[in-house]
Amino acid sequence: MAKDCPESELDRELTDLPPELRWREWMRRIEAVLFASASPVPRDDLARVVGQGASVDLLVEDLVADLEGRAFEIGQVAGGWMLRTRAAYAPAIKAAADVGDQLMDLSEFDVAVLAAIAYHQPITRDGLKDIFGKEISRDLIGRLHARNLIGTGPRAPRRGAPYTFVTTEQFLIAFDLPSLQDLPDREQMEDAGLSANA
Repeated sequence: MAKDCPESELDRELTDLPPELRWREWMRRIEAVLFASASPVPRDDLARVVGQGASVDLLVEDLVADLEGRAFEIGQVAGGWMLRTRAAYAPAIKAAADVGDQLMDLSEFDVAVLAAIAYHQPITRDGLKDIFGKEISRDLIGRLHARNLIGTGPRAPRRGAPYTFVTTEQFLIAFDLPSLQDLPDREQMEDAGLSANA
């Protein structure tokens, strides 16, 4: 993110303001940073725009409450926070703009492979073949990679050192997950009939 002034020129402490106005200004700074960022902003980055004794978590909580009833909200995704439109307004956005859903043109099997990668990462194509009982095409891997839902992980420590696949930050954003630890439990997935082995 481009900065208009170096961090050292930013008055983080705002000691000339009364406490309630100082808090409000810190909230607005966090809102501005989130608004300007296309990806989740981690706590450490937000801490750079507020005073040393300020709690980023409490400021974000107050900002969430402040945005109640608005068309957008703050979501905790991929280890940070980001501003996003509330789900209730998705149909209006789709009607007004040519906003395509990156997951819409993925088949059910594509999504199953994506889920297998998420749960077993880093995983090779041979590992995916073991799960699904058939070869996973390079085209399918290419579709997931083109949407930035998966990336290349470390090479497997096996003969030929094949590439492995891992999910990306965009995967977390697309599925509204704060982290990979927030993936649904595998047992729940199986119960819902969504298991890769089902």
